[in-house]
Amino acid sequence: MVNRFQKIVGFDRSMALASSALTAVIPLTLLFGAVLSRFSDYDAAQRIISRYGLTGQGAEAVTSLLAPAGGAGAGIGIFGTLFLVISVLSFARATQRLFEQTWQLTPLSVRNTRNGLWWILALAGYTAVTGWLHATLGGRPLGLVASVCEIPVSIVFLVWSGTVLSAGRIAWRDLVPFGVTAAVLTALYSMGASIYLPRLFNSYAARYGAVGAVFAMISALFAAMFVVVASAALGREMRDELIRIRAGDRPSDDEVRRQWDAVVEQARSGWRVTREQMSQLRAKDEKRHEERHGRRKKGSREGDADRGEGGSPER
Repeated sequence: MVNRFQKIVGFDRSMALASSALTAVIPLTLLFGAVLSRFSDYDAAQRIISRYGLTGQGAEAVTSLLAPAGGAGAGIGIFGTLFLVISVLSFARATQRLFEQTWQLTPLSVRNTRNGLWWILALAGYTAVTGWLHATLGGRPLGLVASVCEIPVSIVFLVWSGTVLSAGRIAWRDLVPFGVTAAVLTALYSMGASIYLPRLFNSYAARYGAVGAVFAMISALFAAMFVVVASAALGREMRDELIRIRAGDRPSDDEVRRQWDAVVEQARSGWRVTREQMSQLRAKDEKRHEERHGRRKKGSREGDADRGEGGSPER
């Protein structure tokens, strides 16, 4: 699983997904909040504040970020619509690339745009359902009941996501280990986020003001996407292992040891490269420091010589 995570460059993939999600979530939140506020008292900022129990500066930062300026309704024009479509499709393609890389499929890119649009609509519905669950059942400690009820909904959505974003190239049965793992870990993360996120929002808001809410969101999204990426790597390996078990294949006694040794050697190699790079950077810094110090001493000696030549009235 660790080897698979390294092959798909898990940390970079998590950050790419978090960045794409942020550029899609904020415009969608503003748009849906503006539309729903015309028919009800829906307030996107207040919903987030209530969901995570934000107070003080964290609540103020979220309100400043998501509430329309001067109480005016949010509007959207031609360029705004174009940016919104591009941002949500970029998020869909980033998620599509996760499945393609994990299951080693040929990239489809924009050729799968129609399925990407269907996935965005399903994502909006999934978000609405899970939001309703937390709004209705989230009053319990850590939102435990809501998180447990969210697990089967997440399993269905995640398995369907892998099928539609891969254009049917991954069978839904092969995605069940990923869906179950990701749903359970996401529920656990949701309970942990209910404790940690209020502190994160308040801390960033105290340092950076309203933009601190953006930093807190990207941090929270990175953690959530890391869970999904790690679950994809684990799900792929579980699927391959189940296929081998059904086929009656048994690994040799030293296969696990060899695989583990290969992973450890890769990690050590990366650590050695990092240490060499750090050593080179330190050497360059020390050389620059010595050169600056040498120029400073040389300038000081020249200044003393000038004063010695021209400082005496007799001379």
